Parts: sequence; C-alpha cells; structure tokens
Amino acid sequence: MEQNTLSSLIWLRMARFVQRSNQLSNEFLERYDMTVAQFDVLAQIHIYEPITQMDLAEKLTVSSGGISRMLTRLEKECLIVRKQDWKIKYISLTDKGRALIQDAMPEQTNFQSSLFDEVLDETEKKQLYTLMTKIQKNSLQKKI
Repeated sequence: MEQNTLSSLIWLRMARFVQRSNQLSNEFLERYDMTVAQFDVLAQIHIYEPITQMDLAEKLTVSSGGISRMLTRLEKECLIVRKQDWKIKYISLTDKGRALIQDAMPEQTNFQSSLFDEVLDETEKKQLYTLMTKIQKNSLQKKI
C-alpha cells in the first residue's frame, strides 16, 4: 500500500472537516428550515444584492443546475425575487428573505466559530487563517 504524504493527509483532514461542518450546520439550520447551501445563497444575495445569477453562481459551491433549482425553490418560498433586465437576471431578497437571513446569520456564524474557538487560541486561529488564505490563493491560480 502506498504511503500517504503529509500533504495528502492534510487534504483529507480538511475535506472531512468541511463535510462534518456542513453536516452539523445542516442540523443546526433545521430550526430556520434551510440547508447550508440555501444559507450560503441567501447570505451572498444579502451581501451583494442585487446580484446577477451568473455572479451568484461564481460565489457558490453549487452547480449551475443546482443553483437554478434552488433559486426556484427560494422564489416559491417568497424569500427572493428575480427581475429580468434585458438579458440579465438580478436577484434580491424579499422582506421575508432578509428577515430570515438576518435572524440566521449571527446564530450560524456563532455556531461555526465555536468549532474553532473551542480548540484554537487567537494565535492559532490567525496562523490557520493565514495558511488557508495562502492555499486558497494558490488554488485559484491552478490550471488543469
């Protein structure tokens, strides 16, 4: 059996953490009747509204087909509105959507922060943030 390199073990650990974090967040967000993906969509719209569907898709980890279905569901639930301006669709939150994300955002942020705050001191969090930023920037430059 081939030896795992430290780098591959780090990647596996990160992937497992993200998977577990999303699982915990999905359970946590049930109280708001939403998933992590829906939370992410509403949060991005809240920050950048009005946002085009294309720009929103670039900010998310959801496929373009997945985002279209999710936006349709969020629209049916009266959480977002889509307005067509010639060829471009702009997405904004409704009052109901804005109220939901404003209620959920601080709670979800506190919950996710606790996963780090409970085990890392401030210096460790700053180091991890710096390292993750460095890794992310490099990954954005990678071409396959």
